Amino acid sequence: MTAAPTTADDVVDEVQRLQLTISGMSCAACAGRVESVLNKQPGVRASVNFATRVATIEADRDAEATDLCGVIERAGYEARVRDAGAERDDDPDADHARYLMVRLAVAAVLFVPLADLSVMFAVVPSTRFTGWQWLLTALAMPVVIWAAWPFHRVALRQARHGGATMETLISVGITAATAWSLYTVFGHQHAREGIGIWQAIVGSDAIYFEVAAGVTVFVLAGRYFEARAKSRAGGALRALAALSAKDVTLLLRDGTELVIPADELAEQHRFVVRPGQTIAADGLVLEGSASVDMSAMTGEAKPHRVDAGDSVIGGTVVLDGRLIVEAAAVGADTRFAGMVRLVEEAQAQKADTQRLADRIASVFVPVVFVIAALTATGWLLAGGGSAQAFSAALAVLVIACPCALGLATPTAMMVASGRGAQLGIFLKGHRSLEATKAVDTVVFDKTGTLTTGRLSISAITAAPGWEADDLLAHAAGVESASEHAVGLAITSACPHVPAVEDFVAAPGRGVSGRVGDRSVRVGKPSWIAAGRAVPAVAAARRQAEARGETVVFVEIDGHVCGAIAVSDGVKDSAARAVAALHARGLRTVLLTGDNAAAAAAVAAQVGIDDVIADVLPDGKVDVIEQLRDRGRVVAMVGDGINDGPALACADLGMAIGRGTDVAIGAADIILVRDDLVVIPLALDLASATMRTIKVNMIWAFGYNIAAIPIAAAGLLNPLISGAAMAFSSFFVVTNSLRLRNFAATKRSSRRAREIADGSADL
Repeated sequence: MTAAPTTADDVVDEVQRLQLTISGMSCAACAGRVESVLNKQPGVRASVNFATRVATIEADRDAEATDLCGVIERAGYEARVRDAGAERDDDPDADHARYLMVRLAVAAVLFVPLADLSVMFAVVPSTRFTGWQWLLTALAMPVVIWAAWPFHRVALRQARHGGATMETLISVGITAATAWSLYTVFGHQHAREGIGIWQAIVGSDAIYFEVAAGVTVFVLAGRYFEARAKSRAGGALRALAALSAKDVTLLLRDGTELVIPADELAEQHRFVVRPGQTIAADGLVLEGSASVDMSAMTGEAKPHRVDAGDSVIGGTVVLDGRLIVEAAAVGADTRFAGMVRLVEEAQAQKADTQRLADRIASVFVPVVFVIAALTATGWLLAGGGSAQAFSAALAVLVIACPCALGLATPTAMMVASGRGAQLGIFLKGHRSLEATKAVDTVVFDKTGTLTTGRLSISAITAAPGWEADDLLAHAAGVESASEHAVGLAITSACPHVPAVEDFVAAPGRGVSGRVGDRSVRVGKPSWIAAGRAVPAVAAARRQAEARGETVVFVEIDGHVCGAIAVSDGVKDSAARAVAALHARGLRTVLLTGDNAAAAAAVAAQVGIDDVIADVLPDGKVDVIEQLRDRGRVVAMVGDGINDGPALACADLGMAIGRGTDVAIGAADIILVRDDLVVIPLALDLASATMRTIKVNMIWAFGYNIAAIPIAAAGLLNPLISGAAMAFSSFFVVTNSLRLRNFAATKRSSRRAREIADGSADL
């Protein structure tokens, strides 16, 4: 008896792979905590992606998903088994942004009158009326309790597990300011009769309601803009998922057809693909011939012709013809599914780096609590009394609360985004901008990035005795019935297209038909010429192909009468953009899925020396990684679906605004204008934005560090500390608003205009 062959399932029989969706994670530290508790379970290896909120787990076969969800829930988070197909259509970050927006709106509306009244009642006690305490409390409580609840919830969860993050300090600061204000307005009132304004200010009551509400408003604003940015990043995965086939037409053994969901397709199943349908799996063509739009995988505008015996890739679209395909790889094993994983993994690499504020807070938060405790102890030992000790300790907590930090990043990003929009630049987030000033290599995609992405006629060569206009008219007439990209380019170039009769398409070779009283054929040189020597036409063909262009011959009434070359034209701004980058000392690389000849021709036109051609999406990621392994800091510029993984993997991703949703979703910077001269401007704006954010961060923490000793010494009057905190926020906002003047000085404006019109000396 022959033993049954060993299968992959037999090898991994003892291991199962699970994916869980995690809710309630507010930072990368949360993802690390979930990963830690999972990995402590016997037989479990887990990796948690904070960007996608997904835990990928390898566990023993006897491990239950419900048990692992219970482990995560005991750690303070929520978990459920992931339905990847359904959840890629969801947008939890957009939902979270709406949730925060409601709380932010309520908090902001109540904060304005609360701040005005708090200052007035503290500075001018004579303005107080019966029940003023209850008015302030009624305005403050919805803000400090309901609106600030996301921070309190995280702080409580962290406390249960012995942890502390920025939310802990925010929550404690809001709570302390509220408690101190309640004590002041209800239990610690002083007469203010017969004293001057300065005495009133110096000795005024510590009404800190406006501080507690202000911290809530500012930090909620930061969380809201962060959630919006993450929603846009997640859109890359949703756009990719939308391209996959939902149904597939299965070909049964008796020749009948059955439509089934695409996820039920299995290897070695035969399925039918008709014009306009998406190929559901990687496979081998058994019958038929068709043009296939490969742009989802290669980014190239030119369709690829496939015949029986050729391989096809899932996620690509059949333009004409009918194919019968045998599935070779289905579901998660297809190259298309691999592309989705590439984007997920690349985004996860960025999410593993915690925000600067969280890194500092990991040390800053515990230190503040220690200082507050030492302050209270010191005052008690010095005989200051419990009230004074409590007051000084609370002052430390309140003054340490990072009010300005809540504005440091979102304000700079808002101003930079507005200014960038005026310049044709859209900044999506701040994490990857940290690497901007260190970028030393810019990698360009070709089609749709350096080129227009649209085929057009570059040259018409007529044989002796023929006119170029007649040649074009007859070719356009017969091509008018074709949907091929080359045919569309020829047809669109002819102002008056004659009618065609007896049209016939020869798959993989060309088309033929009657235009007027003449028989016309247009197609591959090998099909048209068939060994006939036409020196002038053959020379034109060699020259065009040397430039990386596509050439078709035209035959009229049996005579080879000329050649038409079509190409994807280089953008007018490409050479100037590359020259500007070289002037800044940056290295440029052309990375494309097109053939080497076409890539070299485009590179020569725009001034790029390094060319890497014939590369598929996973290969593009490999190239980016190789450059980074050699110490390069890489910016990637692209526009196609195939560029999504590379854009997400690069240190800085820059997508052309007219490109695909996947490219735009995976990139860090979107070039709204289809003008490449904004690339150097985008790098400059990104550097300026990152510098502004860092200055804001330094100020925000520097202010707290400088003010804490003063508060601990009991020298910081609550009202003055509130004013100082307001000034700190004012500084952060003012510093961020400086970005409105980016490239707006007389010299910079002139320079920008010169770059735009091509007159600048780069």
